[in-house]
Amino acid sequence: MDRLATLDLFVRIIDRGSFSAAAAACGVSRPVASAAIKALEQRLGTRLLQRSTRHVEPTVEGAAYYRRCVAILAELEDADRSASGVVAGKLRLDVVGHLARKVILPALPGFLEKHPALIMDLGEGERFVDLVREGVDCVVRAGKLTDSDMVVRSLGLLEEITVASLEYLARHGTPATPDTLEGHQMIDFVSSRTGHPLPLEFTHEGRVIERELPARLLVRGADTNAAAARLGFGLTQAPRYGLAEDLAKGMLVEVLADFPPTPTPLSVLYPSNRQLSPRVRVFVDWLLEIIGPGLRLQR
Repeated sequence: MDRLATLDLFVRIIDRGSFSAAAAACGVSRPVASAAIKALEQRLGTRLLQRSTRHVEPTVEGAAYYRRCVAILAELEDADRSASGVVAGKLRLDVVGHLARKVILPALPGFLEKHPALIMDLGEGERFVDLVREGVDCVVRAGKLTDSDMVVRSLGLLEEITVASLEYLARHGTPATPDTLEGHQMIDFVSSRTGHPLPLEFTHEGRVIERELPARLLVRGADTNAAAARLGFGLTQAPRYGLAEDLAKGMLVEVLADFPPTPTPLSVLYPSNRQLSPRVRVFVDWLLEIIGPGLRLQR
């Protein structure tokens, strides 16, 4: 392997914590990868990696060398982009499912037409993603974030609403205020970060009011949550944009509109231990352009 390819391999080994995963990503065999790193360590006269049966970690010298390699590779990618004006390669991202289908996918053809050498690897979910270990370039997430290891760019605030089906309201009545929820049921939406159900949340005159109601169904996905609400399982809260079609068709009805939930932050996250690649940069800039229309975002 040449020196540049070896630097790329070394960075990937630390990012993935695995020789095998890094070798596969670089398109070489594990023995070739091991030989390349051994030759690199011999040339530098120092040990860069601590190997165990399950994991690979950098030594102190390896960590310092890693930071320099990341900067070099990022500068090279920037130089290539500046010279050619082309953003190329694969961009791996993970997005909340509703947002992927309702906002990103409809606008994606225009983005890819502008960057014909770019390939999008789009995953959707709400689980925690280890961007470095899994080789994901960036994620888009809704909710309050506490991961200090990531760079967080705000995309705005999603308007949240409280809804129920007409059939549910016919059985339980339409609440007028959060204090008239006795006898009602909720759908427990389980947070992917805490593993616990989220209470219903309302605001009134600057105060936040939380209510926990009996629930016979716990869900972990936005689509399942909306489907359960349509089937009359109880009250639930979700971003308005994801329920717009159900509201227009009368399958769900907004309730307690004078006591809206607090808006939900929407953010894009990417690793902080490396310079922002051209692929991620153009994608984040594009997101900031297209994310607002139709989502009732507050900035």
